[in-house]
Amino acid sequence: MKILVSGTAGGSGWPEPGCRCASCAGLPSGHRRPFELVVDGVARFPFDDPPSGYRACAGGLGLAGPDGSRLLCLPKGRPVPQDGPARYDVVLIDLLDRPERLGELRRAGLADDRTAVVAVGLDHRIRSEEELARRLRLWGALAVPDGTALETGQALPGTTSGTVIGTVIGTGPGGGGVLPGGPVTAPWRTLLLGGSRSGKSAEAELRLAAEPYVTYVATGPSGAGDGEWAARVRAHRERRPAHWATVETADLVSAIRQATAPLLIDGLGTWLTAVFDEHGAWEGDRAPVRERCDELVTAWRRTPVRLVAVSDEVGMGVVPATSSGRSFRDELGRLNERLAAESEYVALVVAGRLLEL
Repeated sequence: MKILVSGTAGGSGWPEPGCRCASCAGLPSGHRRPFELVVDGVARFPFDDPPSGYRACAGGLGLAGPDGSRLLCLPKGRPVPQDGPARYDVVLIDLLDRPERLGELRRAGLADDRTAVVAVGLDHRIRSEEELARRLRLWGALAVPDGTALETGQALPGTTSGTVIGTVIGTGPGGGGVLPGGPVTAPWRTLLLGGSRSGKSAEAELRLAAEPYVTYVATGPSGAGDGEWAARVRAHRERRPAHWATVETADLVSAIRQATAPLLIDGLGTWLTAVFDEHGAWEGDRAPVRERCDELVTAWRRTPVRLVAVSDEVGMGVVPATSSGRSFRDELGRLNERLAAESEYVALVVAGRLLEL
């Protein structure tokens, strides 16, 4: 199956004509043209009435070719199809619209580590090509230039004849390479620091958006009796992908040890607050708090699954007015430092922007 992606942008292109936003202003006119897809020169998306030898599926979003290759195109606003083959070879998907749809595809077995995932529908919902590339690396996908030709079912050098280990791509004579499928190798332990409303939780969720299985570990109170806090909790729940599992607990050590899927821990500040409360450490002995922190660092080091944790960056020159406040600041600061030392990736989030540490 030969797939020609003539245009890779949204319906108005990227930049959008007449738009003066920061994203569009930084690109030359015609940088990416509106999305257009043709297969084997005869089947044009949407695949409502494919030619002889081809079979439409997923309500015209998918196409099976004569060679047995299977393609799915998932535009903005379309849910993950319930009908289709066991697996698609190529998925063209608008990842700026609910990237968790890729996680749903992987969870359903419609995409796996052999599936080539290409982002389309690209537009000013993302601030730059650089930020787009960063996110796609996290999700195991990539963007290709307008006019890119993709070809499935090719045996690559050094492999058994007929073995499909990727998708051959090319943009002209002599051009091309291999379009890899599946998630890239991600940091096993990621720590995201930031102040209040810095965007650190949203960044943590973004990093795991395309995973088929994720457990969100909420360490804060449920908000019972506090309407404002309950509204915050509700907003977080509504923002998270529906297929994620949620565990509300302050027993992070057990959650990590027993995990079988990636964990998103949000956050360490509310966890430490719960530990202080549990041991009466605000005005009493703080040794039990340090023991719990020791246990958490050990579990973090030995984790059997991928971890992404959110924590509050403390201090910044402000000295709390009370002894208990200074103690909490010191303990959280030390915990952040110790976990950072045990992490492959650490970043500070400021105004929604990442500063890698």
